[in-house]
This record gives sequence, C-alpha cells and structure tokens, in this order.
Amino acid sequence: YALGLPDQPRNRRDGWLVGFASALTAALGISVVQLALGDALLPRFVVFGTVLLMIPVQVVANQLARHGQSRGEDRDRVLLVASHADRVRMVEDLAFEPERAASLAASLICEEASGRPGHTPLLEARAATGATLLVLDRHALADDRVVAQAAQLHESGVRVRTLQGFYEEWLGKLPLSELERNSLLFDIGEVHRSVYGRIKRLGDVAIAAVGCVALCLAVPLVAVGNLAANRGPLFYRQVRIGKGGRRFTILKFRSMSTRGGPGADPDDGSEWTGNNDPRVTPFGGFLRRTHLDELPQVVNILRGDLAVVGPRPEQPRYVEELSEKLAFYDMRHLVRPGLTGWAQVKYGYAGDERDALEKLQYEFFYLRNQDLRFDLRVIVRTVRSIVGGVGAGR
Repeated sequence: YALGLPDQPRNRRDGWLVGFASALTAALGISVVQLALGDALLPRFVVFGTVLLMIPVQVVANQLARHGQSRGEDRDRVLLVASHADRVRMVEDLAFEPERAASLAASLICEEASGRPGHTPLLEARAATGATLLVLDRHALADDRVVAQAAQLHESGVRVRTLQGFYEEWLGKLPLSELERNSLLFDIGEVHRSVYGRIKRLGDVAIAAVGCVALCLAVPLVAVGNLAANRGPLFYRQVRIGKGGRRFTILKFRSMSTRGGPGADPDDGSEWTGNNDPRVTPFGGFLRRTHLDELPQVVNILRGDLAVVGPRPEQPRYVEELSEKLAFYDMRHLVRPGLTGWAQVKYGYAGDERDALEKLQYEFFYLRNQDLRFDLRVIVRTVRSIVGGVGAGR
C-alpha cells in the first residue's frame, strides 16, 4: 500500500517496479525479524526459501490484478438515482479515482426512477445494464416507490448504498449535497476529548520533537541554498486559522520570491497557490517538491497550533470567503489543523474555490472517520508522496 499498490500504474514498467519493491520490502522485514529471533519460530532455510519465492509471486500477482483492473473486470456497475448535478459529479469523481473498481452504468433522476404506479423503471434499468450496485441520494430514499424497487433489487442480489455511503466507501470523501450540519457536529465535536485525542496529542509531540532535531540540521543547509538561489529571509510567517477559529502564525522555510504576484501585497502572500506558481524560486521549488519548506511547522505542533494529521489551516481572507460560499466550511475548525491531511494526499493543492470544495469533502471524510489507524494511513501516504516526489500541500 505504501508503495502505491492500490493506484493505477503510469506504465507497465512502473507496475513491475512497484510489485518488486513492495515484495522486496516485505522480504527484508521478514528477514530482519528472523535474524533477530534466530530459529525460535522456524528453521532459517524455511524462512529464507519463502522470502525468495515471495518476490516473483508478488510481482506476478500484482500484474495480474492490475491487468484485470485495467480491463474493467470485477468492476461494480453503478445504477445511480440522484440529481443531474450529482450524476455529473460522480462521472468526474470516478474518472479522478481510476483505481476504484466502479463505473457508472446508468443514472435516473428521482422522478424517472419512481415512475407511474405499476411501472418499475429501476428493475428495467438494472436488466438493461447488468448493474451490480444501486446508489440512492436522500431524495430517492424519501420516495416509497423507489424504495420498494430498491428492496426488490436487493433481494435479487444487487447491493444498495446511499450516495453518501458510496462516496465514503469507494472514494474516501463526503458529498456536501448529502451532509447535515447536526450529524457533523455530533460525529466530530467530541472526538478530541476522547482517549484518541489524548493519545494523538502525545504522538504529535513525540514526532515534533524528532522533527526539531531534523530542523536544526536543515537550517544551515537551507540557509546556504538561500544565499545561492533564493536570496531573502530564511523563514516565512503567515497568519492562519486554527481550531475554534483562533488565529496563529504558521512558520515555513520561504520558497517564493519576496515580491508578490500582480495585485498582491508583496508581504502577505495572499494569492491562491498553484503547483506551477511563477512566484516559486528554483531553490524554493526544490524545497516544495521535497516538502522541506513545511519542516519548521514542527514548532507549531509543539505549541499546540497544529497536529501532525488534520485539515490544512487556511488564511483568514480565504476562510471568510469560503465560509460564505461553501456549506459547513466552518465545521473544519472543530479540530486542530494538521501538518498533513487526507485532502492533501488525495487531492493536493487548492488553486481556486472549486478545488477548495473538493478538498473540503475529503476533509469531512477524515473528520468523520478519524482514528489512530487512519492517521497512520495518512502519514504513510505522505511519506510515499515525499519519497516519490508527488503530492503537495498549500
């Protein structure tokens, strides 16, 4: 997983390399454990023989799985009952997540699915398309004729999901059209007063302490790089919005020119940041690709401004704008923001309001499902993006 097995390969060579690297990593781990324990569990020749067989078997199995996935085998064929806007959005979302084994077979709006008394449009659509999964939005669930047809399909072996359930299970995000403010409040509001919250904070402090050592080692190297190719202040400070709407100052290594873009205050850095922002200097580009520019934020973690994992904090002006335009936006401030997050590893930069909307859906999914295992998953994917040179955060 950490090496990218759930994702579609860019090409055949990448698929082989990922399969080999994942098997080799597992083999090395088993070998280290065996060397530490000696023959306490199994004779060494049995363990090392298994390790040698693991690599070719894993590579071949990985390629067979990818081959079937690329041909569309074993994909869930989705029959969707939702608004036209939700249909368009699902087509885009499934295209954005090609590794997810689902495709849209057909869609109906609620009025079409309900039909006239004695008619069964859903059963007819399923017979015509061979759909294996029925997805209903909340309006469809309120229609008795739609629910009755859904029950018949369920009895015939078709799985049934709500639109929100489908997005959570297949795409790892929550559609804003299906959310209710009260449910978010109860799901999120008390989580950080639980045992999980206390354990998470202890883990944050431990990781930040190690990060401070790395920061001390990185400062002189980044300072030299600044003198050579990025002249100006070493650090960059900016006000962000944290838990409870509280303002705090975030600390980063400066990666941009000291002059802002057109129409921007040279000192406030208040424009939307993109992957190919012209304000990023050559050395700053290196810092951003390696995510070294984020390293000083370990100080914010120790202060309690940030967690290791959580929604990325935004600037006050963006928070004000987005709170007016995006439903529930302020709910993300129920928890401490993070150095990295689920939206970061799944979507990357938010270059405009549309991107901010997409990221918000991933953030709500994290907030609703957060636990230590999910945090570890985000950290592993973050490390993978750093090592692989992909993924970014604002």
